[in-house]
Amino acid sequence: MSPAAALEAWPHTFHIPVMGTGFTLDTPLKVARFGISSVVSLVDDEIIERMRRYYCHLYGLDYLAVPVGSEDSRARRITLYLNLLHDQVADQMRELAAAPFVPGGDLARYFELLPEASPLRAAYKEMIAIRDPEERTRREPELRRRLRPGNIDVNIMTKLDRQRWRGDQELPPGQSDAVAALRGFALSKLRSSIVFSAGLNGRLFDSMESCSDFFPAADGTLGKRITLKVSDYRSAYVQGRMLARKGLWVSEYRIESGLNCGGHAFATEGLLLGPVLDEFQHRREELGGELRSLLLTALRARGLPEPPALPLRLTVQGGVATAGEHRFLLERYNVDAVGWGTPFLLVPEATSVDDETLVRLIAAREEDVYLSRASPLGVPFYNLRNSLSEEERRRRISEGNPGSECPRGHLASNTEFSKKPLCLASRAYQRLKLAELAAAGLDPEVRSRAEERVLEKSCICRDLGGGALIKHGIARRGEAHSAVCPGPNIAFFHKLASLKEMVDHIYGRGDLLGAVHRPHMFLQEFGIYIDFWKNLAQEAAAAGEREKGRLRQFYENLLKGARGYEATMKDWSLETADFLERMRAELQRLLNLLEEAGRQVPWMNPQPSPAGA
Repeated sequence: MSPAAALEAWPHTFHIPVMGTGFTLDTPLKVARFGISSVVSLVDDEIIERMRRYYCHLYGLDYLAVPVGSEDSRARRITLYLNLLHDQVADQMRELAAAPFVPGGDLARYFELLPEASPLRAAYKEMIAIRDPEERTRREPELRRRLRPGNIDVNIMTKLDRQRWRGDQELPPGQSDAVAALRGFALSKLRSSIVFSAGLNGRLFDSMESCSDFFPAADGTLGKRITLKVSDYRSAYVQGRMLARKGLWVSEYRIESGLNCGGHAFATEGLLLGPVLDEFQHRREELGGELRSLLLTALRARGLPEPPALPLRLTVQGGVATAGEHRFLLERYNVDAVGWGTPFLLVPEATSVDDETLVRLIAAREEDVYLSRASPLGVPFYNLRNSLSEEERRRRISEGNPGSECPRGHLASNTEFSKKPLCLASRAYQRLKLAELAAAGLDPEVRSRAEERVLEKSCICRDLGGGALIKHGIARRGEAHSAVCPGPNIAFFHKLASLKEMVDHIYGRGDLLGAVHRPHMFLQEFGIYIDFWKNLAQEAAAAGEREKGRLRQFYENLLKGARGYEATMKDWSLETADFLERMRAELQRLLNLLEEAGRQVPWMNPQPSPAGA
């Protein structure tokens, strides 16, 4: 597909990724009519149901509740909410197509937000420059015909596949969280993508085979598309093959930095984003060819038609913060779009963040955002130190009542104390675990560290949706405690922005950073990886040789990737020579830091055994 054709099918060269369970839950209602794609989380069906009730009342629609515990309630709640989004965006597009071309109106805004390279934006500029009223009127219908809404995509975090229970009775596998969420999407009116993140889930992938919309039609169209969020090529290859063997095509690989991102951070084995993107770029055709061969074999076995060539999009996200970086990723690695997440937390026209959290995000500096152990999943999780959720967690601890009531239970997976899983952030689990530690007769220092590990877990499945509930007045401040999971680049954005200001910043028509000094996104990621590796190396002092060998390879991957940056830095940015010179100095500083860290770890360079030993 040519660049011009791509901009017709996908009006913008950026998308808004999923953020938390609530921050982008209603983003399509705010931005899809301007051609901007976004992703809705399907984790929490309780907040989804409450948001559906809110918007039904707002739009004057009939609302019939789906009670928790009713037949297939999780899937039905999700389907109804996604249908509401679909119908409302369709109504918005009809209104937009009928609206007059007036300055400041939504119709003019649609075209003015488009990227400079958009043929549709150029056609609009030509039309408004025409002075002959009859000629302008003649051109207007063609512009209206070419309006395209942004995608309403959905996200399932594959690790969040809790088996459901009714009382003490375990429900069938088809009622698990992820499978029920998939069914909710499959039964909806949406013709968009389901974004799978957090790795492979065989049960979930198997369940897609029962939905015909995931299989390509004879003409190559797909009613429902599959997007895989991955942090390296191997993950994309393994999952892509597994799905292709089922007759399922992955339409998009969404490459995310392992550590320079928001939310949960899935670190690679030291593979930096630049080398990862290089591998995808060089092996894109190879990947597509092999997967297509497997796909056609599977479709024949099912008696399904063989489609023509299917699209394979590559997109990237994680830490991007400037127009120069945006263009660099598009042009250097030939990706189709770039995800902008964290900066949109400061755009009330696009995301739902409560006012108090906005104040704290605006004031956040680098030290205020950290890679924590707060997630009950055991996966590193970016946290804001002074979020309302963190303040509430510390308050409960100080009052001698740690842990959450666990009203949702989406992250309940621990069976250490019971057959029915408990969440590590729950009050029930933490009381049992603390009692066990107290009775174990541990050294006081060892016990203190163990207790800290227990208490640092936070109720993120509920609190990540708290901000949206507070924002819309669905819950009062005391009922919800907003957690927030920004990426490290929130430290460079210090004011609220309108949708136009943020889009203009992305496309280089404006600048929200001003004189703020920041490293290139690749160097920011490299620095985060160095700190991450140092922590792993320290913890591995008493580990076996296999783990130490893995960390040696991790170190070598970092070193190789960073040295590769030295050779390619001239292509990094479309900014200034002064900027590149500063980045060269920063890269050398980080390389020195990594090498020094390696020298300080005794087992990194084991000494040979004495002769005769």
